[in-house]
Parts: sequence; structure tokens; C-alpha cells
Amino acid sequence: MSTAEAGRLNSHAALASIAVALLLLGLKGWAVWSTGSTAMLGSLADTALDLVASIATLAGVWIAAQPADSNHRFGHGKAEALTAMFQVVLISLSAFGLAARAVQQWLDGGRTAAAQDGIMVSGLAIIATLALLAYQRRVIAQTGSLAISTDRLHYQSDLALNLAVIAALVLDQYGGFGQADPLFALAIAAWLGWGAWRASQAAIEQLMDREWPDEKRTRFVELAARHPELSNLHDLRTRTSGNRDFVQFHVDLPAGMSVGAAHDIVTRVEDDMALHFPNMELLIHIDPEGHVDEPGNPLVEQNEFAKLEDGA
Repeated sequence: MSTAEAGRLNSHAALASIAVALLLLGLKGWAVWSTGSTAMLGSLADTALDLVASIATLAGVWIAAQPADSNHRFGHGKAEALTAMFQVVLISLSAFGLAARAVQQWLDGGRTAAAQDGIMVSGLAIIATLALLAYQRRVIAQTGSLAISTDRLHYQSDLALNLAVIAALVLDQYGGFGQADPLFALAIAAWLGWGAWRASQAAIEQLMDREWPDEKRTRFVELAARHPELSNLHDLRTRTSGNRDFVQFHVDLPAGMSVGAAHDIVTRVEDDMALHFPNMELLIHIDPEGHVDEPGNPLVEQNEFAKLEDGA
């Protein structure tokens, strides 16, 4: 899938998130006024942040879809990781504020009202959220967007939030358990904090140019090993930016080979690897057989083909 097509799908998913967040914001605002529930207030705060995050996601995926230019020769894919980190900050602030409000309600002994209104709104929110999650799952399967994946975490947590609100209202008003609402609010805050931690990991790894997962890296080397012209594949470096992969490595070719012949081999390898790894930019550096790039540097000198044979 092209970067432009992925950007279009991601933008549609972000617009769908914004629409759902606006709907839920209105419903939950009315429910907070009606019930006075801190758990519902936490759900409202989460939805408000979902709206801000979804708007940021829309901006992020639009920027990430822009083609490379003279100032960004590797493209704009990391805009998605930056957007994800912005979302993480919003989720963390929401969790902290909600926990503080829950503790205050616990100390004050506040109670809720109009449970039926809160339950109705939470039920509608669950239905709308399930529909959005199904659509986001389809888009992520096609584009692999980090920003949409992080946005989806918000709405996955919304399911738990709305169920917690329903449980808090039922226990408070029908079960006589007056501390249910702040307890569930604290649980929601903890859930949000955990979600922020999980979401931050993928974004940080992409911003720090983490290597591909071992299985993906091994598959790349296995496919490269099918080309008998190549030997001593070393200094393999991989990273991901948005929906694009970047790979570079060194290989040994006979010292007496002409530039034209070496170029033909490299072109064949690049064309073949591109079939297996779409949206990948591959850079191959040729060394004369026996050349050592950085003596004593095991990361550079490591022969990936030999490592593959040892593993087999």
C-alpha cells in the first residue's frame, strides 16, 4: 500500500474517532450533570482527551503521509510517533486528575444520583465505541499506523470505563455501597495510567530507531541469502518510521568485479527484497572481499549469513 493510500485511510479513521468523541462528549456531559458521579466525570474527562487526541492524530497522520522533501529526506513518518507521545501525555494527565478527584470524593463522602441516566448514556457509549473499534481495527490491519493504534487504545479503555461507571452507579444507588463511585474512579485512573505506559513503549522505540523484531530481521536475512552472488552480509541496520521501513547493509563482492556488474546484482537484490517488504527503502553498500570496515566492532563485523547458518 502506498504512503498516500495509507494516509487517506488513517485520516478517515481519525475523522471517525473525532465524530464519536463529539457524540460521547455531549452525552457524558449531560450524564455528569444529572448523576454527579465521579466515575462518570472520569469517563467524561477521558472522552474530552480522546477528542483532543483524535484531532492530534488527524494532524499526525496527515503530516506522516506527506512525501519526502528537501528538508525531510526520510519522509515524515515519525510524526505518528510524536502524535502518540502527545496522546500519552494527555492520558497521563487525565489519570492523575481523576485520581485526585476520586480521593477528594472519598474524603467528602459524596453520593451519586439518577443512576438510570448514567447507565443509559454508558450503554450508548459502549455501542458507539464498539463500532469505532471495529473500523479502526480494519484500518490498522491495512496501514499499521502507530498513531491510530494508540488512538484505539483510548477507545478500548472506554469500554472498561463505561462498564465501571455502570457498576459504580448500580452499587452506589441500588446496592447501598457509598464508596463504590470513588473506588471505581481510582480503578479507572490506574487503568488509564497503565494504558499510557503501554502506548509510550511503541512510540519511544520508533523515535529511538529501534531495530526490527528478531523474527522480522531473520526473515529479511533468509530472503537475502537466496541470492548466491552475495556473501558476508554485515553491518545490517533496520528501523521503522511511520508505515515505512529503512534497511541498510554491507556485502562482499569480488574486488575485480566491474561497477556495472556489481550494480546489476544490487538492483536485482533490491527489486526482490521490495516484493517481500513493501514500503521499504533499502541501501546496499559493496565491500571488496576481505575488506574489514571497522576492526574490533562486533556489530559491524557480524556476518548475518554465518549467524543464520549457526542458528540453523
